[in-house]
Amino acid sequence: MKMDLKGHVLDLESRPAIMGILNVTPDSFYDGGKYAGPEDAVARARAMAAEGADIIDVGGESTRPGSGGVTAAEEIERLGPVIERLAGETDIPISVDTRRAGVAEATLALGAHMINDVSGLAYDDRMAEVVRSHGVPVALMHMRGTPEDMQQHTGYADVVSEVRRELLERVAAAEAAGIARDKIIIDPGIGFSKTAGQSAEIIAAVDRFVDAGYPVLIGPSRKSFMGSLLGLEPEDRLEATIATCIWSVLKGVKILRVHDVGPVARALSMIREVSMRETNRGLAVPE
Repeated sequence: MKMDLKGHVLDLESRPAIMGILNVTPDSFYDGGKYAGPEDAVARARAMAAEGADIIDVGGESTRPGSGGVTAAEEIERLGPVIERLAGETDIPISVDTRRAGVAEATLALGAHMINDVSGLAYDDRMAEVVRSHGVPVALMHMRGTPEDMQQHTGYADVVSEVRRELLERVAAAEAAGIARDKIIIDPGIGFSKTAGQSAEIIAAVDRFVDAGYPVLIGPSRKSFMGSLLGLEPEDRLEATIATCIWSVLKGVKILRVHDVGPVARALSMIREVSMRETNRGLAVPE
């Protein structure tokens, strides 16, 4: 399973990829405001690459529960200088976390390599065409509603089955719009229109998403479901994040979207070392 990001080929069969989170926003739930300036953002991206990030995911709009949206112009103003510098000064693939076609178009023109759309291409009718025309990979995330009201849409009879079905409907729409199958990544959307318990259920059964045949991305990093289940503040959720990442990889997840690249990369390296020495039954973490 290989994925081409405009010439950057990720071999997702040989090992899972780590996507480092870079929020150039003032209001993201964990790192809002830390990397809002281009200098700080580029320095953070370089640091994550050195720690083992395979992709840098740059976001210009907070999508935490209840967050208000920004205009496309404001999003481009935040993202543009960072994308341009990263594309010109580094060799790491750049993902752009946006639900707006105009933002995707502008940042792809500046050198970005893929799009990460929390709406699964549902927010902006033009997004599918932008992705198709640029021939880039796209991560389709499951969410009901919008970040502003998504936590009002957590009514599921069977959260795993319903999220899987709704997510694959977005995949079908993407393919119908001309996006190639090998350019599609799926993300069940931990914490998006899901309660803490529902998010844990999704993680427990993440192999149900893996068996759909698309690379699965999981973004559990320091999220509120950990706080609800374990009584932890965001700054105390690193171990819970690592545990969730390891569980997910052992279940077949191919991309981990995290703030803490170094600790997660070291944990995965240890799992690989152990797996090479396991003789009775292979662990699901390839070299």
